[in-house]
Amino acid sequence: MSQVRSYDAIIIGGGAAGLMCAIEAGRRDRSVLIIDHANKVGNKILISGGGHCNFTNWGAEPADYQSGNPQFCISALSRYTPKDFLTKVESHNIPYHEKTLGQLFCDGSSTEILNMLTTEAMDAAVTTIVNCTVNEISRKYGFMLKTNKGDYTCESLIIATGGPSIPQMGATRYAYEVAKNFGMKVTDINPGLVPLRFRGEHEVFCRNLSGVSIPSSVSCRGITFKENILFTHRGMSGPAILQISSYWKQGQPININLLPDIDVDNFLLSELSRRPKGEVPTILSSVLPRNFARAFCNRYQINKPINQLSSKDLLSLSNKLTNWELSPSSTQGYRMAEVSLGGVDTGELSSRTMESTTVNSLYFIGEAVDVTGPLGGYNFQWAWASGYCAGQFV
Repeated sequence: MSQVRSYDAIIIGGGAAGLMCAIEAGRRDRSVLIIDHANKVGNKILISGGGHCNFTNWGAEPADYQSGNPQFCISALSRYTPKDFLTKVESHNIPYHEKTLGQLFCDGSSTEILNMLTTEAMDAAVTTIVNCTVNEISRKYGFMLKTNKGDYTCESLIIATGGPSIPQMGATRYAYEVAKNFGMKVTDINPGLVPLRFRGEHEVFCRNLSGVSIPSSVSCRGITFKENILFTHRGMSGPAILQISSYWKQGQPININLLPDIDVDNFLLSELSRRPKGEVPTILSSVLPRNFARAFCNRYQINKPINQLSSKDLLSLSNKLTNWELSPSSTQGYRMAEVSLGGVDTGELSSRTMESTTVNSLYFIGEAVDVTGPLGGYNFQWAWASGYCAGQFV
């Protein structure tokens, strides 16, 4: 019979939150084991930010996050801030830069962030086992884990396996299954930060413009994001679409302002005066991509000189350009989603420690919890903050 190995804390999931928690617990002289079913830890870190890891955002504040309890994330995010993580990055001499909207990226590869975390974990005497599947978790005095690589016991068990987004990288609903097995509530789960799909004529319209990008503002349910939209073979993507997808519900429309920085009424009247015989597609091509302007005018049958548009027609065109209403058929699902919306109900967790309020010494951190940020480093910041806070207690 194989020997049962014991640790103070076992963390299932070696992603951003799990590694941060392990480092903090190890620094408290806790014996820590990370278990990951993949062949190495941190796979999502490696692909993030186009391989440059958008590791945090200067502007990350609790109000930016979606949750059944918007107050829940305040404690963790205030105790471990973007500045705290940046101090860690700078201490490892990792060059970085700021892109738009406070997004911080590595100058080099995402590997630098992962190496930083794994180095700190090693320095904190954290043990890591990969290609390890947990088959059973039981609880008596502590927790017993039966795995394909032997049996382990621990005093504190931390679930950091994320959600089902990007299943091709091994993402699963494991965290939710563990929570439910211990009688804890899990909210509805949906793909977030995900491209939107369309059917029929609009799908064809998008496919014909695949690759065209337009700076826009996109709104849904009173929420607006101002970034680029991108046409794809199946619908729309781009930062503004990914952002709004986390608020969109099936059956609801989205509204797009294609010219958010232009007074469109004045623009059209000015063009009517300046070049009355100018074709509408040509006029719109001065402020929008030519392919889009022509396709847009074809769709709405406005391929004519601007002086042939009535006042009502001009008003209708202005409204379409500034409040283009579209009805997506669906998202592109978890395979294309950057995050999962929802998770372990925050009513079941301590906001200070991330510990279950009903199961002593059981913790949930990172994407597994019902806290989701927008695009641009916010979800990494939640991972660092929730992992850090749990690491002070496990």
